[in-house]
Amino acid sequence: MKRFFIATATLLAFTTTWAQAPAGQDYPVRVIKIVVPFTAGSATDIMARIVGERLSASMGQPVVVENRPGAGGTLGSAQVAKSDPDGYTLLVVSTGHVVNPVLYPGLPYDTVGDFAGVVPLAALPSVLVVGTGSPIRSVRELIAAAKAKPGQLNYASAGVGSATHVNAEKFRSAADIQVTHIPFKGTPETIVETSSGRVDFMFTPVLASIPTIRDNRMRALAVSTAKRSSALPDVPTVAEAGMPGFVFDFWIGLLAPAKTPRAIVNKLNAEVSKALAQPDVLERMAKLGAEPMPMTPERFDAYIKEEFTTLGAVMKAAPK
Repeated sequence: MKRFFIATATLLAFTTTWAQAPAGQDYPVRVIKIVVPFTAGSATDIMARIVGERLSASMGQPVVVENRPGAGGTLGSAQVAKSDPDGYTLLVVSTGHVVNPVLYPGLPYDTVGDFAGVVPLAALPSVLVVGTGSPIRSVRELIAAAKAKPGQLNYASAGVGSATHVNAEKFRSAADIQVTHIPFKGTPETIVETSSGRVDFMFTPVLASIPTIRDNRMRALAVSTAKRSSALPDVPTVAEAGMPGFVFDFWIGLLAPAKTPRAIVNKLNAEVSKALAQPDVLERMAKLGAEPMPMTPERFDAYIKEEFTTLGAVMKAAPK
């Protein structure tokens, strides 16, 4: 009897190992779907399509991008969280993913626990701008003006919970200033209002603001990333301009459902990283104002947890 149990256990262990091995070795064997929880044409959507196109070529299976917008990206995220963890349903998110629990209490998924980080796709630098009619010419002057008139200066964002909102709130908190948030429906409106002087300042994606900066309708004070933007090489970082240690990255990343086999996650990380390093892909990214943000799956998971904690705290403390 004892020999029977030993033999049975050995057979089960062998069978389990044999059944699991193909998950990483043979993957993929059918269509891969990438869910984008935002509308077509957004930076998140564009990056998903660039990566999907390359994955299809390198992995030998069709990769389709499905837009499922709504509720700040939570509808598409919920769909993927409930999907089979087999590597055939993936999710592309941006920074707002980590603050959604603050904005949408009672989400049907765990922002950290229900997903596995695969790889960041890009970081998109944001720039702090004022209208050229503004007397403010530096980050220090902006902070001084806000402290001199608490609550009287205002800033624009592309909507509550958007990266532009989170970025400005992180800046407001770090600078310890009181300013008024004015949300708009999108980035184009914020640029019009800021360049006209009706709004005092804002953080906006570099790509969206470059034409207005070059036309001398907005003045760039600083970029929010750790290093200067290649698109605005003469503009200092916020840290260089007087706030040491300040960094905000508007990032886009690829996630899989939790419990996706590690072999599949690692294979996706390797294939996407290889695609993002290709010269023509880097050129397309540069036109978006996007820059590579290479990480291992383990580091990306840790980064998401860090962002969840720090940015979540920023939004909880934001004036309502």
